[in-house]
Order: sequence, then structure tokens, then C-alpha cells
Amino acid sequence: MNPEKFALMIIDMQNDFVLPGAPACVAGAYATIPCIRKMLDVFRANRCPVFHVVREYRADGSDIEITRLPGFLNDKRYIVPGTEGCKIVDALTPIDGEYRIVKNRFSGFMNTELDFMLRRVGATRLVVCGTQYPNCIRATIFDAISYGYPVINITDATSAQTPQIAEANIIDLKNIGVACISSDEFLKQYGFSHKQ
Repeated sequence: MNPEKFALMIIDMQNDFVLPGAPACVAGAYATIPCIRKMLDVFRANRCPVFHVVREYRADGSDIEITRLPGFLNDKRYIVPGTEGCKIVDALTPIDGEYRIVKNRFSGFMNTELDFMLRRVGATRLVVCGTQYPNCIRATIFDAISYGYPVINITDATSAQTPQIAEANIIDLKNIGVACISSDEFLKQYGFSHKQ
């Protein structure tokens, strides 16, 4: 295996974003669960660090982005701590030794301990997947590059509302030097074993 220290980041794969009919469902998210699970199994088998980056909002909306506040207060609330919708989907439930990073902005780095924890575990390259491209995936990846981390985006394990939105964001990510590859390409290129 490559001597680099890879860390897997799974972003916002919570029931309210992923399950069909959920209040903030991203159309492409549910279909990515098997690919994300494959990546999760690979990182677990190879004892590489895993970060579940999730979003939470207080029920009163006091910590939500200002652009989302009116809809949050006037419509259905989502990803409120303590609710089923806030939980990570069952197939991707964290296990002991994996890290859960809570954010309330698009980037997993903004006002969180993510950078500190990545450096603490010695991560030298980030592998990012989850939902969704134009918001939390994009903001987190751009910040990761700003913090000096090389990034790989697993395209078949990352979603958007439409394939066209996904493709437009992949082009932008490639243009800043992010490797955008499929899960199978990742396994082949970086020599990871998929054996349990």
C-alpha cells in the first residue's frame, strides 16, 4: 500500500439528506450508499482513519446559515440533534475509533476541530465522498486544498441533485488539482485491498 496516510471523509450522509422523501433529500444521495460503504469497508480493513462529517442545526435556527433561516423556520426543520433525521444512515453508522465531526456551515473545516484531528492522526491525503457537490463537498474540498491537503474525490460515492450539477462541480474540482476518480479506480491506483 502507498506509504501516505490516507483519511476517508464521509460528508453529510444523514437520514434527512439521504432518505427518499426526507425534508432535505438530495436526489442522488441514496444511490451512493453502496459505493460509500465499499470505501468505508476498505478503510476499515486497512485500518485507515475515517471521519464522518455531519451537519447539525439547533431547533430554533440560531446557528443555521442566514440564507437558509427563513425556509428552516417556515417549513420543515431538519438535521436537528436528537431526531432520527440527524442520524447517519444505518449502512454507514460509525464504529468505535471513527471520528464524528459536527459542522453547521458548508465546509467541514469552518469552526470545527477537523484540521486539528487530521493532523493528530497524521493524515497526508484526504479521500472525500458523500453529499452534496455544490455545497458541502465543494466547500470542504476547497478548504482542504487551502489547508495544504492533497484531495481525492470518489465520484461514484458523491452525489448532487442532478448528474449535470455533479459533472459541473467535478470539472471545477479537477481544475484546482483534485483527483476525481471512481471507487474502483481508487482501489486499483492506490493499492488498497478490499478484503475484509
